[in-house]
Amino acid sequence: MKEIKRRSLLKAIGLSAGAVITGSLPAIASSVIEPTKSKDKKAVLTVAHITDVHIASGSQAPERFKDCLKQIISKHKPDFFLNGGDSIMDASYDNVVRDQVIEQWGIWDDCTRVIEKYELHSCLGNHDMWWKAPAKTDEMYGKDYVVKRLKIPNRYYSFSKKNWHFIVLDSNNSKVSLDTEQYNWLEEDLKKLPAGMPTVLLSHYPILGTTQVLVGGGHSDCKKLKDLFYKHRDKVKICLSGHNHLSDNSTYNGVQYCCNGSMSGFWWGKGDAESAGPGYYLETPPGYAILKMYADGTVENEYHPHHF
Repeated sequence: MKEIKRRSLLKAIGLSAGAVITGSLPAIASSVIEPTKSKDKKAVLTVAHITDVHIASGSQAPERFKDCLKQIISKHKPDFFLNGGDSIMDASYDNVVRDQVIEQWGIWDDCTRVIEKYELHSCLGNHDMWWKAPAKTDEMYGKDYVVKRLKIPNRYYSFSKKNWHFIVLDSNNSKVSLDTEQYNWLEEDLKKLPAGMPTVLLSHYPILGTTQVLVGGGHSDCKKLKDLFYKHRDKVKICLSGHNHLSDNSTYNGVQYCCNGSMSGFWWGKGDAESAGPGYYLETPPGYAILKMYADGTVENEYHPHHF
């Protein structure tokens, strides 16, 4: 239907597709943005984005995860790692007990020793929190325990590297959103940055993109965040996410929204009838992303399937 409408439009204005390409309609032609070619530029940062590891003892997941981390180090030589959440298989279901939570985080600790020489900046995933602890006063209840286990400064925070700024968000709030306190902090964090300082945002859930149209799981406050990013469009370059186990790269108002696929794919399993291949979730294989960041503020996000 969309292609028919497009053809009808071209026919109505008396143009062929070739006329657009050759410049007979500059206004339309100028709206086509060619991808940036960075072959002759050297990245100031190479960053590995892993998400939805869902680590557990079964399916040889620990060994496979370790092998993948070793591959990332040897093949891509990243400066540091970003972890998009759902680090453990699950602590959020009603039947999960304390020993299971402790076991999963113990496996996470053991696996991430492979990259102990690298900085690992993580955000909270919805499956990381143990909400069914006996009481809210229990030290293992909720977000504070996950912040401690991930060794991060807070449930949301920011840092800078090589003139790039990184903002890590906590989407695990009412209707998948930023709470008021966090939004105000984000607004101030962006405001105080020098003009033009390129910025990366990391969240567990996608803010904008295609995957949430297919499987849900997107930010309910996407319009509010889009408006904020547009206000700071000289700074905000890319928003990274996971959660949906699908790979999607969308661009809106000059901001890339990259929902990268899951390290665990089909939760380290073989897949189901809808899997396009072994271990796939729908059409996306298990994998990780490598980001190349340049001094001029451009950034490339490339998804790499793994076969472990």
